[in-house]
Amino acid sequence: MFNFNIAKLFALTLLAPPLAQALSVPTSTHDHAHNHEVRRSLPDTWYQPEDHAVKALFRRAPDDGNDYPPVGSPAWSARFPRSTPDPNALPQEWLDALAAAEAAGRIPDVPISSGTPNQNPRYPPGVNPTSPTVCSSTYKCRIDGDIWDGPDGVFATSFDDGPQPYTPKLLDFFQSHNLKTTHFMIGVHILAYPSQFMATLESDHDIAVHTYTHPYMTTLTNREILGQLGWTMLIIHDSTGGRVPKYWRPPYGDSDMRVRAIAKEVFGLDTVIWNRDTDDYSGNATLIADHMNQWLPGPKSPGLVVLQHETSDVAVDGFINAYPSIVSHGWDIVSVARAIGDRRVYQNAAGSRSNDVVPAGIIAIGRSDAPSSSSSSSTSNLSSTPGAATSTSFSSTSGSVTDLPTTTIGTSPQNQASQPNPAPTSAAAEQLVGEYRLLSLSVLAILLTTCLLS
Repeated sequence: MFNFNIAKLFALTLLAPPLAQALSVPTSTHDHAHNHEVRRSLPDTWYQPEDHAVKALFRRAPDDGNDYPPVGSPAWSARFPRSTPDPNALPQEWLDALAAAEAAGRIPDVPISSGTPNQNPRYPPGVNPTSPTVCSSTYKCRIDGDIWDGPDGVFATSFDDGPQPYTPKLLDFFQSHNLKTTHFMIGVHILAYPSQFMATLESDHDIAVHTYTHPYMTTLTNREILGQLGWTMLIIHDSTGGRVPKYWRPPYGDSDMRVRAIAKEVFGLDTVIWNRDTDDYSGNATLIADHMNQWLPGPKSPGLVVLQHETSDVAVDGFINAYPSIVSHGWDIVSVARAIGDRRVYQNAAGSRSNDVVPAGIIAIGRSDAPSSSSSSSTSNLSSTPGAATSTSFSSTSGSVTDLPTTTIGTSPQNQASQPNPAPTSAAAEQLVGEYRLLSLSVLAILLTTCLLS
């Protein structure tokens, strides 16, 4: 005869290990498998090509599935610096990524420039700003891979310094003509004008980085550059459903080998300059029109990448008034982010309203405390080889460099860093719990059957 007490003891012996293990595995309260606080070093890229098999493994949607505070709310604004980011209060992940790039020799040791108001930055005596080791865009030196020209026949549009009170007027005009443009946005302006930011996003325009407080970038230390780019990327990411910006434009067009290397190596950003300047920041409508009338009848090769702003009615009207002439001269008006490269606007999504966001949890960092604000002042090698010299017209936004030839510098291919394996997700933990529970139920069923048959 079957001894039921022995059966109970046997059951407890079998059930104790799986039950204890099942109960010890944490479960997620979220209905998705993405951890808001995953912390890893920054990878070289945050997406794979559209035909890559890995795409099938990730959620693809209008956003990345995370819950972000509503744009404009106190909880949203508390995440970001109020003004110039403190270089001593940066997320450790950014610092680690910068240190890794420096140690790998991918950040050139270019001297920091100095500047005075309304003048272009100057490098220390003996430093040639157009040399292959420096290649300052302020001095019209072009680094291979940076974007200065558009495709032939294209008027590549973009507007700097948004969002602004004048942004809705620009959006209305573009909507009425079924056009899109790229907005190079300033971090503190996103904080100040959240409704204009959301209107830009919801109108399916392209959002890119224009730093956090609009400094001359070559005058900053590596850490200061990190803060200017990183916080702008993070506020855009958290305000667009997890989109990671792909392009940035240096304020005043001020970049060099060091600055662009930090942007590319740490944050994956491509640098966009321009080959035509409207001078629309001058507030002089006649000057803007004169510039447009000079270029528009000209050659279609290369295409135009035009510097424009959304900082005043005069600046916005400068484009609106020139629009009929742009069209009549046969230019194809295209957002600069859609006119170049693979035409993907973001590193992990095709566009602002696209249904293909791949979660990029690496940017979801630095959220525990509202950062403090201040500023402070350090440096770090990228091999380069001279390229062919060409000549175009160029003016910097503040002050100008005249009668200088444009020099093009080629950069060496970048090393691809290996990436750490991700931590197990909550979905994997929940699957493990389920397997243990199924095993426990199976053992109970066997015992009950044995009791009934005995």
